[in-house]
Amino acid sequence: QVQLVESGGGLVQAGGSLRLSCTASGRTFSSYTVGWFRQAPGKEREFVTSITWVPNTYYTDSVKGRFTISRDNAKNMVYLQMNSLKPEDTAVYYCAGVKYGSTSINPNEYDYWGQGTQVTVSS
Repeated sequence: QVQLVESGGGLVQAGGSLRLSCTASGRTFSSYTVGWFRQAPGKEREFVTSITWVPNTYYTDSVKGRFTISRDNAKNMVYLQMNSLKPEDTAVYYCAGVKYGSTSINPNEYDYWGQGTQVTVSS
């Protein structure tokens, strides 16, 4: 069983930066692929980025070159550094985990979810 808790969301102006953190419980965290998803009001949850247990990383096109995912297995943490934020990045951001997962963009393939953290980018 893994529990995930996101933090670091907030309000930022367009062009600014935020760093989200996903803290995981459990002693086998290094075996997990962790993904970040986001959901804006009235829209479906969408894939943002993921980092596998290898680790390999994968990004959706809209955030390539702006967002960076990383992990620190010793601290059971995954980070999402978000730079050059745009108003369309506004959403609730969720981290999700699956053991020995691939770079899946399908949220149904993830077994564990955090409660989400709000990111609001003003224009």
